[in-house]
Amino acid sequence: MNRSSILLLLFILNIIFSCSSPETYDILVKNGYILDGSGSKAFIGDVGINADTIAAMGDLKAAKGDLEIDATGLTVAPGFINMLSWANVSLIEDGRSQGDIRQGVTLEVMGEGRSMGPLNEKMAREMKEGQQSITYDVSWNTLGGYLKFMEEKGVSTNIASFVGNGTVREYVMGYENRMPTEEELAKMEFLVEQAMEEGAVGLSTSLIYVPSGHAQTQEIIALAKVASEYNGMYISHIRDEEGKLLDAVQELITIAEEASIPAEIYHFKASGTANWHLLDSAIQMVNNARSKGLSITTDMYMY
Repeated sequence: MNRSSILLLLFILNIIFSCSSPETYDILVKNGYILDGSGSKAFIGDVGINADTIAAMGDLKAAKGDLEIDATGLTVAPGFINMLSWANVSLIEDGRSQGDIRQGVTLEVMGEGRSMGPLNEKMAREMKEGQQSITYDVSWNTLGGYLKFMEEKGVSTNIASFVGNGTVREYVMGYENRMPTEEELAKMEFLVEQAMEEGAVGLSTSLIYVPSGHAQTQEIIALAKVASEYNGMYISHIRDEEGKLLDAVQELITIAEEASIPAEIYHFKASGTANWHLLDSAIQMVNNARSKGLSITTDMYMY
């Protein structure tokens, strides 16, 4: 190919590329201070969105958007996760989730110790009779039924739920403070399995409340093993946050180890000034467990 032909080809290609349409997105968020959720340093840039997918991020100055939002001076970040949500009833009343979504929350994680299913007839009746300002029909009897009810009703946020041991225990044993029989434990294991099949993300306990706290360690391990089979995790408002804090932390570590399940201590703290000195030891226990290969995590209140 001679020099003239090469120049002609480059000229034609230049015309083609210069006339090509700019990349177009459904929504283009421009000039925002981007925190992408990876832990990387924030940067000024743009975000292109198509349908419900982040299609591009970075310098998109040449792009166009059907809707363009100038985010100059504002922070752009992935949706926040409310990891201990009690919006399970309020979302029935206001599926738009205005109380949380205006704060950036796009995922509600429910079910700390108790969940919206499974429900036997007595539990469903009491849930109906106990309603106050928000009223609704209890048309489900499983956790999966509740999630389907919410999906069909329509909610703005994404939702997920653990299955609460307190709910499972009440279903089988009411509020009786005793160890379960073999038959009762098998029934609870079945209910946890059913919930996991229906989409629960794991097992939860709230051991300072009843009936959740009536469960002893071996009972919780048995249920956690079921959740583990579905790659679920175990979360717990542990049994004591005061003078017996270290015993309670050890119980969670034992459950995680024996059930081969990731575990998280919810609202990790030492309550009362007389117990503050225990927190360093509790942190060390968590670190020691992690160094042995156990997946132990914690979370704390924001206040």
